[in-house]
Amino acid sequence: MSKNARTLNRQDYKTLTLAALGGALEFYDFIIFVFFAALIGDLFFPDDIPEWLRQVQTFGIFAAGYLARPLGGIVMAHFGDLVGRKKMFTLSILLMALPTLAIGLLPTYATAGLAAPLLLLLMRILQGAAIGGEVPGAWVFVAEHVPERRIGIACGTLTAGLTVGILLGSVVATIVNTTLSQQAIHDVGWRLPFLLGGAFGLIAMYLRRWLQETPIFLEMQQRKVLAKELPVKSVIVRHKKAVILSMLLTGLLSAGIVVVILMSPVWLQKQYGFASALTLKANSIATIMLCFGCLMAGLAVDRFGASKTFIIGSIMLVCSGWMFYHLSGVYPQQLFLLYGLVGLCVGVVGAVPYVMVKAFPPAVRFSGISFSYNMSYAIFGGLTPVAVTMLMGVSPMAPAWYILGVSLMGIALGVALRHESGEDNTEKVLQRS
Repeated sequence: MSKNARTLNRQDYKTLTLAALGGALEFYDFIIFVFFAALIGDLFFPDDIPEWLRQVQTFGIFAAGYLARPLGGIVMAHFGDLVGRKKMFTLSILLMALPTLAIGLLPTYATAGLAAPLLLLLMRILQGAAIGGEVPGAWVFVAEHVPERRIGIACGTLTAGLTVGILLGSVVATIVNTTLSQQAIHDVGWRLPFLLGGAFGLIAMYLRRWLQETPIFLEMQQRKVLAKELPVKSVIVRHKKAVILSMLLTGLLSAGIVVVILMSPVWLQKQYGFASALTLKANSIATIMLCFGCLMAGLAVDRFGASKTFIIGSIMLVCSGWMFYHLSGVYPQQLFLLYGLVGLCVGVVGAVPYVMVKAFPPAVRFSGISFSYNMSYAIFGGLTPVAVTMLMGVSPMAPAWYILGVSLMGIALGVALRHESGEDNTEKVLQRS
């Protein structure tokens, strides 16, 4: 039976499980910082500075992780295309686990003075470099292991795993804040989530020892067809079409998650007066539904192709987003249903890595995805909250309009894939340059 005709086997399931587990823990390690940002600001900066300046400095350190993503991702992808996927896939989780563990052990400003925030900044930069390599590396790793007709569900499963990391961070933060006193959290409790994340990351790295190098990379190595120049140079010069499409799809991914999952709880509180505890519960439901949505998108792209999946999925996102933002205040008893539905429809982003994997030839695949994904995420992930906040000065329904805009972009990209090839053959469209 050929590789493309076979079904998923035991080794494929092990690869998917370990990749998703590691990705979830890496995302947990990266975002747990934001749940304790206010307390970290108090502990790592002097008491005599204005509160606004302390918050700016704290979130500046948080943002440094995003700014480090492109450079870290490009460097790790470079070696991933030259020396092997597995080595970089293992390195990325180590590079995340050690700084996370270190943050849990760092001295505070009261103990170490200016060295405390500088060390914290260094750890965030290392975390950013790690996450920049983990996500593209994971997509490439699983896609090159599974049969051709199962790439969609493999990438969708992995994306769902990353989403679980966000949910895990929220759950751990909630447990810490509800089981410990404020003084205990201030003294030592805030360190526990970082120590836990670092320890689990090291365990996940150990488990990844049992993964095998991808068959596609081994074949390229044997045939001596690895990139002979800088992979990222080849990507920029020879694969502009794939880079542009991949960046736009990453924009859809980042905007959907940032606006619907990360920003909406505060918007619901301010716009409709919902209690924060209620919005957080609703947000947890939406995040869980997002996981299922990613799996459904992965199945759909394998069954129906990328074009139909993005067109239909984006239309569903428009409709569910419009209902959520306009009807939650009118029918507050339906908040969980409305938020869960839009969370499910945001899951169309689970099909994004399928297109990106198909977009680049194996010799530069890791570098191509990493460059496109990290550059786009740095732009869209950073600008989306600013853009939505500014637009809210014009209309309180700015999040709904923003989701409408990115959904229309998703529809247009789906149409473009079909229109250019006359068929839904993503690989032929993207690699025809």
